[in-house]
Amino acid sequence: MAYHHLSVLVHRQAEKYGDKVALKYKDYEKAQWVPVTWNAFSATIRQTANALIAFGVKETENVGIFSQNKPECLYVDFADYAVRAVTIPLYATSSPSQVHYIVNDAKIRFLFVGEQFQYDAAFSVFGFCNTLERLVIFDRTVQRDPRDQTSMYFDDFLALGCGCPYNAEVEAHTARASLDDLANILYTSGTTGEPKGVMLHHFNYDEILRVHDIALPQLTERDVVLNFLPLTHVFERAWTYLCIHRGAEVCVNLRPHDVQASMREVHPTAMCSVPRFWEKVYVAVHEQMAQSSGLRRKLMEDALKVGRLHNIDYVRRELTPPVWLRLKYKFYEKTVYAILKKHIGLEHANFFPTAGAAVSNEICEFAHSVGIFMLVGYGLTESTATVACFRQTGFEIGSVGQVMPGLEVKIGENSEILLRGRTISTGYYNKPEATAAAIDAEGWFHTGDAGYLEGDHLYLTERIKDLFKTSNGKYISPQALETRLSIDRYIDQVAVIADQRKFVSALIVPAYEYVEAYAREKGLTWQTREDLLRHPKVLALFRARIDTLQQQFAHYEQVKRFTLLPEPFSMEKGELTNTLKLRRRVIAQNYREAIERMYEEEVS
Repeated sequence: MAYHHLSVLVHRQAEKYGDKVALKYKDYEKAQWVPVTWNAFSATIRQTANALIAFGVKETENVGIFSQNKPECLYVDFADYAVRAVTIPLYATSSPSQVHYIVNDAKIRFLFVGEQFQYDAAFSVFGFCNTLERLVIFDRTVQRDPRDQTSMYFDDFLALGCGCPYNAEVEAHTARASLDDLANILYTSGTTGEPKGVMLHHFNYDEILRVHDIALPQLTERDVVLNFLPLTHVFERAWTYLCIHRGAEVCVNLRPHDVQASMREVHPTAMCSVPRFWEKVYVAVHEQMAQSSGLRRKLMEDALKVGRLHNIDYVRRELTPPVWLRLKYKFYEKTVYAILKKHIGLEHANFFPTAGAAVSNEICEFAHSVGIFMLVGYGLTESTATVACFRQTGFEIGSVGQVMPGLEVKIGENSEILLRGRTISTGYYNKPEATAAAIDAEGWFHTGDAGYLEGDHLYLTERIKDLFKTSNGKYISPQALETRLSIDRYIDQVAVIADQRKFVSALIVPAYEYVEAYAREKGLTWQTREDLLRHPKVLALFRARIDTLQQQFAHYEQVKRFTLLPEPFSMEKGELTNTLKLRRRVIAQNYREAIERMYEEEVS
């Protein structure tokens, strides 16, 4: 397969595919998906590159994109590469202080913003950013501040690149493009301390495309892919570049909350997501089973058992299922599985990469049992996403897959996973000390994750930095407990507390709609949500469900006390990162009174 530098990738694909659809996005006013052909994709990138030259963008300059997922993000991305500039994406939910930090750290002059929220956040810190000169606004409906004398809308910006003499200058920049050029600086979400800018070069992306061609040949130009996670996240970014490299059709989901509707409208064959998405599907199916009549429930339970036996015990191991099992599976494939897939818009499912957090065995087995190939993987921003992932067959449930070709992995002190190879970042922008701490003298990147290898299958055990030590000297892995508890339909979010404490406790955000339905069924009365969550029967419900879920853990690892919270953890309160990871220090501070109450009396 041919490998093209990202500066020319879309143009080479346009030469190959012409008027075949490359992208789609939803026009909400017309309530329809708008196609963009490969030729149009290429032409818009050329025009955007011309406009960047007209703006005065220099080679190796850092250009910011602060937006939710939009086709314009990709136009600017690939135009940056064409003029040898560097793209700095910011999460669409970033606060003004985060925007201020990144713009100043990366010395950004030109920042592209998406909608009103991003514009307002950027303009509010404009005067405090030493290098910032212009904002370019993607959405025409954004209302500019009356004091704003410098920003412009994207269509006006594009007009700068129409009919101008910059084509030759762009081509000269592109001719000098090298795999050694810096492509992106991706700022980590910062669960502790200030964000670090991970430097990814073009050779990192070139290598990640090459090894995925070996590991994931099932992605083809016939696939329809829903772009759902933020393009700021290395998982979605590298995955989208792989889809473009393979010639797949990418449907850009503009509004994260609309993902389920988008799935039913575009019927994706592939989509990368985080485990929480599949946890919600799992909960919904099991809730439906619980509410079904006896015969219907038994049919669904049998379908899951048959699917598990067929897909996990036989197909996964490349064994031929017995005739009776094949026949039963085909029956359920046309009935139970088909109804489920149609309900969520996955009638034509191919495979679905899933990473970003731990995947419980129950969720993984469920997806495979109903014929949805959940491709579990593990990666980091510093590894240009994938370190290991499932293959079509031979994968081991409980692992994060087989190590990617060409990547060296070894297990260091404290079982830490160490990485070395061409997909690994050269370090952190403007942070030589942090780089030296993460990458040792022999070139091994220290992930901070603990795990082990069985052959070429990689297993994760815990996040070393998040490992808690109780005051009794016992070590607790909060992620393992949180992953286990989060599969319960009554639990939406959970934060385990244990560090320097005598026992393990938890702050739990309930799935309020299920708790309220339970309360109505039991005839409970309440005035406020706080009243409901303090009701003895609701507390007893959670106690019983927690105890059942945590039976596999040692006594000292189990949650002894818990507090039900009336409001969810949020990014606005600083409790979640932009990738929805817990900021444990902030949560401990925000809920310190509730936490202290759980430790007021001794628990045996």
